Amino acid sequence: MAGSKENEDVVAAILEDHRTMEDLFRRMRSVEADRAAALKEFSALLIAHGEAEEAEVYGALKRFKNVDDEEVDHGTEEHQEGNEALLALLEVDEVGSEEWDERLEKLVEAVTHHLDEEERTILNDARENVPDERRAELGAAFLKERARQLASDCGRVENVREVVRS
Repeated sequence: MAGSKENEDVVAAILEDHRTMEDLFRRMRSVEADRAAALKEFSALLIAHGEAEEAEVYGALKRFKNVDDEEVDHGTEEHQEGNEALLALLEVDEVGSEEWDERLEKLVEAVTHHLDEEERTILNDARENVPDERRAELGAAFLKERARQLASDCGRVENVREVVRS
């Protein structure tokens, strides 16, 4: 996961999380993998990632000229959709059941759509309009908040319910 460099570029840190999420989706789909463990890891990462983006990145990006405020706001809406789909999957009793597979499919669709849009819009805007030094500052703030979230066991179902409600 991200965080190997203290002042990592925010775009690189976010992209690293995106690739980890995609790998976790592959594990959650495979009958040969520990799907429950992959879901637990995914849940923590998705919540920590989204909360850190909203707390440390999105607001800062909106202050830059040529960063599309509507896309940033849309990203927040898509976090909510992903969190709701995550909660639905976490509430399924039997890993690998038909219901689990259906809810996993909805989660993958919601999150993959968001990753694609965020990479094409918000992150490209950041690449083009945010100076490297500021991107490094945002990366450090993002990684710090993400680590704080992960340390709080943010992926547990009770916390995901709270995040969805708020």
